[in-house]
Amino acid sequence: MEKEFFEHGITWNRRRFLSTLSLGIGSVALGSLLMPDLFRNGMADDETITPGIPQFAPKAKRVIYLFQNGAPSQQELFDYKPKLREMTGQEIPPSVRGNQRLTGMTANQASFPLVGSFVDFKQYGESRVWISDLLPYTAKIADELCIVRSLYTEAINHDPALTFIQTGAQQGNRPSMGAWLSYGLGNENKNLPAFTVLLSRGVGNGQGVYSKLWSNGFLDSVHQGVQFSKGEDPVLYLRDPDGFNRRDRRDMLDHLSKLNELSYKEFGDPEIVTKIKQYEMAYRMQTAVPEVMDLSKEPDDIVKLYGPDCLVPGTYSANCLLARKLSENGVRFVQLYHQGWDQHGNLPYEISRQAKDVDQASAALVTDLKQRGLLDETLVIWGGEFGRTSYTQGTLTKENYGRDHHPRCFSIWMAGGGIKPGIVYGETDELGYNIIKDPVHVHDFQATVLNQLGLDHEKLIFKHLGRRYRLTDVSGHVVRDIIA
Repeated sequence: MEKEFFEHGITWNRRRFLSTLSLGIGSVALGSLLMPDLFRNGMADDETITPGIPQFAPKAKRVIYLFQNGAPSQQELFDYKPKLREMTGQEIPPSVRGNQRLTGMTANQASFPLVGSFVDFKQYGESRVWISDLLPYTAKIADELCIVRSLYTEAINHDPALTFIQTGAQQGNRPSMGAWLSYGLGNENKNLPAFTVLLSRGVGNGQGVYSKLWSNGFLDSVHQGVQFSKGEDPVLYLRDPDGFNRRDRRDMLDHLSKLNELSYKEFGDPEIVTKIKQYEMAYRMQTAVPEVMDLSKEPDDIVKLYGPDCLVPGTYSANCLLARKLSENGVRFVQLYHQGWDQHGNLPYEISRQAKDVDQASAALVTDLKQRGLLDETLVIWGGEFGRTSYTQGTLTKENYGRDHHPRCFSIWMAGGGIKPGIVYGETDELGYNIIKDPVHVHDFQATVLNQLGLDHEKLIFKHLGRRYRLTDVSGHVVRDIIA
């Protein structure tokens, strides 16, 4: 039984005292959000703010993740396997396939004939790295790339694999990588969100993407990714309605903030503070977003670099150029999803068109960042959620074949952001089916990305429902050999 005492007719005990004290502390925090200059020692309005602090010296400040949704076939792009071509039509040896769990699409196949790539490879750059003829522009930046050929995952179907590589868990309601970076580092530009999302669709068979992939999960909702879309309103509901001007909006927000402050003092719900912060961010974005999203002022040499599609809203090329502009303006994490890589059949035709759709713009982004002096501080990532089988799905013909899902190995590339350029890391067997050197688990990849931004994946933790959560769950290690 707690001891009670009376003051001005009010009964007090320890619980009531601590509760009231916490509201006072919360009011200070609320005040710092409503008046950003309160604790900023007179910083000018145009200076960026950084609430989060890296845990050690970062090699990168920002990330641009060019996610190729649907799982590109590594055998046709980055993992050259001449032996596989020689053995086309032969049954995959049981010793190679082992006891791999298969998807329902090939589990009942009567046979599993190997199929080599229809496309040729050549060596490029001083690094002499093998790159497919489907990617001539990417080949030109070979010496800027770190190609990882030994990534692997546990998930065998698209949705769990995509969710896993983006959030560190196969089930939903977990914070995405961008949300974790927003939580760990905060905003670099007070007028733009720390985490933005861009969507595009290619010409191949597409897999869906869902908002859970850029969710804040159990983190404060301020860390959720903000989706930018094509069209007149890149961010929905950001524009003022007709007859409503900026002064009206400012007055409305001021009155709304006062009401929310009263609500916070009564209930102490931290989401009220988050809501106020989001309203203020939306107000500032009304000026910043149209300027960043305007591509009409890009010079002719930039348009030529990215290709004419960069002026067509919603294309992959336009989104790559927007990713550069957003990153250049201080957005911590730009997530681009490009659909169309799910080639279970008709692979030669579909992947040729899909590769052409992304090749020039992907290489242009790296080149553009480098010539602006931004590549060293920007980590660019290109890749999908898993790989593709070395055997064909369905009937194999000379002109046509497909490949099923393959979690045991797949290829991605990384550039800039303190990653070693011009190297290949990891190795698969001569049939491209199993990793034989330097395996990189998805959690290892995530730990390495966080490391480049000055965050220790084992210490970037959020306690939720009595458990300590992190992006890499309970595993993962930084791949030191690819860090410059």
